[in-house]
Amino acid sequence: MNYLILVRHGQSKWNLEKRFTGWVDIDLSENGELEAKKAGSLIKKKNVPIDLYYSSLQLRANNTLKIIQEVLKDKKKIIKAWQINERHYGSLTGLNKLEMGQKIGEDKVHEFRRSWEIKPDPLSKESPYHPINIEAYKNVPKKKIPDTESLKDTYERVIKFYKEEIEEKLKSKNILISAHGNSIRALCKYLFKIDNNQISKLEIPTANPLIIEFNSKQKIENCKYLDDERAKDLLIF
Repeated sequence: MNYLILVRHGQSKWNLEKRFTGWVDIDLSENGELEAKKAGSLIKKKNVPIDLYYSSLQLRANNTLKIIQEVLKDKKKIIKAWQINERHYGSLTGLNKLEMGQKIGEDKVHEFRRSWEIKPDPLSKESPYHPINIEAYKNVPKKKIPDTESLKDTYERVIKFYKEEIEEKLKSKNILISAHGNSIRALCKYLFKIDNNQISKLEIPTANPLIIEFNSKQKIENCKYLDDERAKDLLIF
């Protein structure tokens, strides 16, 4: 048996303020740090040795993983990849979700957030929130940096990376990925074969480790959230 553990970062400061974050490099809130510590404790209790650690390039995912490693007393190198960054929310970046709901309607906001192919208007390259103006992405090829994304766009970049970098390694190693709501949603869609029309219903809780157990034939044997109280419906399990 080998394991893949997926962890959405702990609550960020912009999660707390209910703002669209996307690729903006926002750190954890105090509560997010506590969530990450609890995630580490839950993984420690599971007693699954982690061989490889992956994170997006974003601070909130990096720091969630660092806190988990501190709890596990594990100093292995973290492999960072922009390909598992959060979805880019385009011109919605930085805006308050509740205020946008009042302005354009909650259904429209939900459509922007969760629909498979619809994407917000592009974010201006002049915006300080655009990734080309953020230090964390200085080494990412500019032609790879999006101005906006749909969930489909996010799925394509995340799964391309997963197939090329991670899938084969899972045959012999236990892997932990610290990422984001939509990049983990993309991974779950691929791994669980969730329909395009169903994926919008999949909720990903902050800092609740999702442990996926693979058998010798690389088929999923079992899957569950380690924190039962904050678990969400996985739709097919």
